[in-house]
Amino acid sequence: MTPGFASFGDADALLLACVPALAIAIDRLLGEPALRWHPVAWMGRWLAWAGERLAPRAGTPRVLSDSRVFWFATLSWCGVAAAIFAAAWLLQAWVLTQPAWLAALALGLFLKPLLSWAMLHDEVLGVERALGESLDAGRAQLARLVSRDVRDLSPHQVRESAIESLAENLNDSVVAPLFWFVLLGLPGAALFRFANTADAMWGYRGERAGRDWTWAGKWAARADDVLAWVPARITAALIALLGGAQGPGRLAVEATRTPSPNGGWPMAAMAIALGVHLRKPDVYTLNPEGRTPAAADTVRACAIASRAVLAATLLACGVWLGVLL
Repeated sequence: MTPGFASFGDADALLLACVPALAIAIDRLLGEPALRWHPVAWMGRWLAWAGERLAPRAGTPRVLSDSRVFWFATLSWCGVAAAIFAAAWLLQAWVLTQPAWLAALALGLFLKPLLSWAMLHDEVLGVERALGESLDAGRAQLARLVSRDVRDLSPHQVRESAIESLAENLNDSVVAPLFWFVLLGLPGAALFRFANTADAMWGYRGERAGRDWTWAGKWAARADDVLAWVPARITAALIALLGGAQGPGRLAVEATRTPSPNGGWPMAAMAIALGVHLRKPDVYTLNPEGRTPAAADTVRACAIASRAVLAATLLACGVWLGVLL
């Protein structure tokens, strides 16, 4: 049973089951809240503050052993994750004391900042529009989406990176938050969003921004891998089914080409569905026999992802209705 929920009558359960759809609608209509009101921005600020104190500076004498760095970072992550889960549980428990229509509206509003589809969709299409202006403009737009160095990317590499980011973040920003919301309600979605943000900021295998994350970021990276494992495969299945990709065995083979245990699944599914190759130089090539992506492939990728979002939302509503009844 989802935390804080009891059995509801049919009418109330139907209203509450619409929460995932309401959150997606709010996302499309209103977009992202201001940073000062955005819970993910709050998470990011804490992670930045704590990271500067937990990750040792690269190239300087170590004050703490690797094991102590690991455990300090792990306990810090767990403590804040527990606080976020508890705060979301208390908020949800209070919301559920209200009339069902008001509870559904409030939960939709609170769930919205924990997922983001409209901005991802628009930013990816923005890369294609910028490429139409100039390569430098395309690189600058892509830099808003990815953490890799974009300065030397060719036009087709910029396009490949945008499609990869769309596929991977379709899971991280939509499917996984919905998955954990269905399982654990608002606390589940908040916990996943914290884990995913922590992985993005701490989960590096070595040096970044002058600090060594080898041990400070290890728990954050593994926690995100665990929480995203099932949703990533659901995302890949939705892309494959709605994009017309053939051969589940082929998808499984392509997905293992990336270092990430999860990111390769939606990216490989998208590459196969589009019939293109997606590459990260010196790291991996997905669907190597595919053609080079064209501008139309970015538009088609967004269309496939949009259908996947709709399917994931309807699936979440249906499953949650069954949980609530």
